[in-house]
Amino acid sequence: MISEEDAHNRILGAVNPKPERTVLLLDAVGCFSARNVVARLPLPAFDNSAMDGYAIVASSSRKGVRLHVIGEQPAGVDRQLRIAPGEAVRIFTGAPIPAGADTVVMQEDTTRNGDTVVVNVDVDLGEFIRQRGCDLAEGQKILERGERIRPATIALLASQGFADVTIGGQVNAAIVSTGDEIVMPGGKLDQGQIYDSNLTFLRALVQQCGAFVTSAEHCPDRRERLIEAIQRAMKSHILAITGGVSVGEHDLVQATLRSLGAKIDIWRVAIKPGKPFLFGEADGCAVFGLPGNPVSAFVTFLQFVRPAILKMMGANKLDLPKTSARLTVDLENEGDRPHYVRGRIENGTFAPIGRQESHALFGLSQSNALLRVPVGESLKAGAVVDVQTWD
Repeated sequence: MISEEDAHNRILGAVNPKPERTVLLLDAVGCFSARNVVARLPLPAFDNSAMDGYAIVASSSRKGVRLHVIGEQPAGVDRQLRIAPGEAVRIFTGAPIPAGADTVVMQEDTTRNGDTVVVNVDVDLGEFIRQRGCDLAEGQKILERGERIRPATIALLASQGFADVTIGGQVNAAIVSTGDEIVMPGGKLDQGQIYDSNLTFLRALVQQCGAFVTSAEHCPDRRERLIEAIQRAMKSHILAITGGVSVGEHDLVQATLRSLGAKIDIWRVAIKPGKPFLFGEADGCAVFGLPGNPVSAFVTFLQFVRPAILKMMGANKLDLPKTSARLTVDLENEGDRPHYVRGRIENGTFAPIGRQESHALFGLSQSNALLRVPVGESLKAGAVVDVQTWD
């Protein structure tokens, strides 16, 4: 049995980023940039109005003054208008500021009468003008290599005229669940059987990372069937097998992997829940053996499989986000492994939820954070702790 840190380092040392690719902007959401990207244009690209109103010269405008309206500038092509003191241009939100103007007065603060407009308030120089480059300067970094591309990132890239973006490689993953006691949802349960939640669970977790699930299948505890399933799955970059990785007579995964030429680098990790964890390599496929209990599978996926997928996709941040929260109860770890307590962070506090056994799926479904309690650690209610979040 090895430490979490050792397992983490070995796994990340064994996987490599996949070749980068260039895709259309909309196809890049959730992926990771393969390059640093800088702004081509300042934002805004020109001085423009933040309001519907009148472009004026502040020094010649005060409450009660009457100005001559010489034209109109809508959003769109610059009409190259120019004003002098005592003049105004009707202007609309987003429209370029006419030459000579240095302020915009809102239409609500004016009274229009034919070709004149009365200013009903005192004005401040520069009011309601968005200055060129006030949001973004030309040449400023807008996307960092390894950064996840969000919908807002797509909007920023589009504002710079980019039609496509270069991202990290696609990662393909296969998932296999095992066990004679497992029945697929929708099937008929016999006494002693349970529905397969892990297959769907792991598929959702893989997809949430941004990887592509090439196959997801259940395999009974039959060596021949398991060999066939693993051989199919080994065509993907990652294989996640859940169940059958312990040491019982019906736990066939490890022996079957070895018979197919897999090299097992990690077997059992000092983590609770999730000790019966396996990692190896088979014909270029990274193989993860996860425990059959759903909470154990979940915790080991987050701590070991997720970082590997993200590295292969080109991400620069591999760990789960962390945030500080105030603990609502006393917690103590008297065991021999670090314990990941499932709970909920809400309004700045963290509270464990439900039973903490590795089979307790309901409590996990109500949780949104993990608290790692080291061996021998005693935490008191009110203590400020760092928790991992995944939602």
